[in-house]
Formats: sequence, structure tokens, C-alpha cells
Amino acid sequence: MKIVIAPDKFKNSLTGLEFCNAVEAGLKTMHPDIQVVKLPLADGGDGTIEVVNFYLKGKVVNVTVNNPFFQPVTASYLYSETSKTAFIEMAEASGVKLLNPEQFDCKNATTLGTGEMIVDAINKGATKIILGIGGSATNDCGIGMATALGYRFLDENEHDVKPIGANLSKIVTIDVTQVHPKLNDVSFEIACDVTNPLYGKDGAAYVYGPQKGATEADVKLLDQGLQDFSNIIASVFNIDPQTVQGAGAAGGMGIASKVFLNGKLEPGIQLVKNLAQFDSKLDKADWIITGEGKLDVQTFSGKTIKGVMTSAKAKQIKVAAFCGMIDLEDSDIASFGIEYADAVINYSKDLNDAMKNSYNYVKLMAEKFAKTIV
Repeated sequence: MKIVIAPDKFKNSLTGLEFCNAVEAGLKTMHPDIQVVKLPLADGGDGTIEVVNFYLKGKVVNVTVNNPFFQPVTASYLYSETSKTAFIEMAEASGVKLLNPEQFDCKNATTLGTGEMIVDAINKGATKIILGIGGSATNDCGIGMATALGYRFLDENEHDVKPIGANLSKIVTIDVTQVHPKLNDVSFEIACDVTNPLYGKDGAAYVYGPQKGATEADVKLLDQGLQDFSNIIASVFNIDPQTVQGAGAAGGMGIASKVFLNGKLEPGIQLVKNLAQFDSKLDKADWIITGEGKLDVQTFSGKTIKGVMTSAKAKQIKVAAFCGMIDLEDSDIASFGIEYADAVINYSKDLNDAMKNSYNYVKLMAEKFAKTIV
């Protein structure tokens, strides 16, 4: 019998790989000869870098770059010399995690540091870069990132514009003559989980600006800047940014990744599945065991488990879900396509016990499950 273990993490409790190890231990207690394939997953959020490195087997590279306000910061990314692949999270250089809430000011923030990380990876020999664009502190439509790569954004006097969101309306032309010579040799995959357009009431400034320190006046300024700059993008790259799903992600990094990097925007879970060669490794599997901290209605519209279900249904493989807790009726679980479900909270004394001893409880759940599949 072949069982694939493909969980998300249990936040603050169990990593995806720890989950895999606990389930494997439980299964093999009952069936020592069972074939187990461990494929931990992530959706681009917290913990993704550890999961990515399970497949990349890269090294952590530290590089000094510009933070959102042009101050030096040490940022890290993964690089695999073997596959010439880098995994970069823009939050490392351009993220809200680098700032205190009172410092949030997206109209004056830049993605320059993200571009500097990309340049570093290219100079190391990367031919493929996976870029995660969550958690940004910026709304500059990626002009900072592009500036680092050699694009020049010029005003009416042909002077370089400081690459921040407040200056987007000042740009009248883009000079592409000095772009990094190796940029076209690199393929970019962009982990993007939102579908917002670039501008308008559902766009980058109105939806996400206030979360990044934008006042009402700032939002209007930024939205106008995104509109004005979209016209420049259209004239230079012959593409209407407003037709691109996810263009407004990360303060416009969605469309920036497409036009400046020729990147392909995909949900984070899909990129991790691609990296894991997930679908091909499911061949001849009898069960997939997945899991996450909480199974609830958000799971149905969510990321990791939904991504597992898509693959499982395509190959008609049964799915079991081991979760921290379950907040769904049995009928809802069944209609989602999950054939077996169990939760840590069914075994633990309380939530604290569940969080502290989740490895042991997941192992116990796996033993119990193993008895039902003889």
C-alpha cells in the first residue's frame, strides 16, 4: 500500500515535515511495510521557505539591500547551485515585517531591495527564480524592483524618478536600454494568491493601502498614480494592466512581475506543488493524508488542502485529513471529498496540551487510521 503525506503546517505547533514524520511513525507502527511518500506543502505564507527548501535543498544566502525606506537591511533567500534556482520572498527586503506599525507609510516605500535580491541571485547564476510577493509594505508598482534591474523611470525633464509610490504620476517614459543583460535568461514564477486589479475600488491602493499606513488622501494619490503609470506600461509593453488578474497584488508587484520580469503569476500552493513534482508522485497511491491547524469553511476556498483535493480528485485517490481542530459538519467534510477526518483536539486535554503535544497526538491519529485501512 502506498500513502502520500501532504500537509500544511499546524501554526505555532507542528511544521509540515514534523507532521509527515509523526504520521509515518504512526502508520508504520501498524503496517511496517507500508510505502510512505512525504510531500509537505505550503501556500506562500509563513513557513513556505522551509518547505521550499525541502525540495530545493539550497543554501541560505544573506545579502545587504535597501529596506522599504532606503536603509540597509540584511535579507535572506534560498539558492540551489545544482538546479540554479532561487527562492526569494519580497517581504525579506520590502515587507511590513521589517517595520513597526507606526512606521508604515507605503506612499514613500520602495521595492528596490527586492530587486537587489533578484540581481544578486542572477549574478550567482540563477536561471529560475521563484518570487513570493506577500507581506509587502509598498505601493510603488514595482518600480523600485525594476530600478535595481536597470530599468529607468524618467520624468518630463528626463530625470530619474525616485522609485516610490508617491512619484508614479511623475513618470512619463521608461528607458529599457540598460536592463540587466542576463534578465532574459531567467524564468520567473510568481507566487500570487490575490486577484485584485491594479487600480480602482478593488485595486492595490484602496484595498491594501490603509493596512500599510496610507491615509485617505494617500490612497487617492496612490490610486491616481497607479492609473497614470498603467498608461505608461500600456504604451511601452503593449498590455493593459487592468486586464491582468492579480495586477494589484503587493502594491502593484503583480503587474510589475509580469512586465518587468516576464513572470508567470500562480497561486503559492501551485508553485510549491510544481516544485515537489506533486502530481507525478501521486501515481499508484491508495491514500493521501493531508492536514492543517483548523479545518473549517475557509478550507473550501483556501489554499493547501484545496490544492491537495484538486490533485486527488483528478487521480481518484482517497483523502484523509488530520487537523488540529475541525469546525465542520460531517456532511460538509464528505461533500468536500474527504473520506476520513480526525482532530488533535479529540485526544488532548485542552488547547494548550494540543499545541504542546501535537506530534504525539498526530502519531496516535495515524495509528488509529492505519487500523481502518487493513
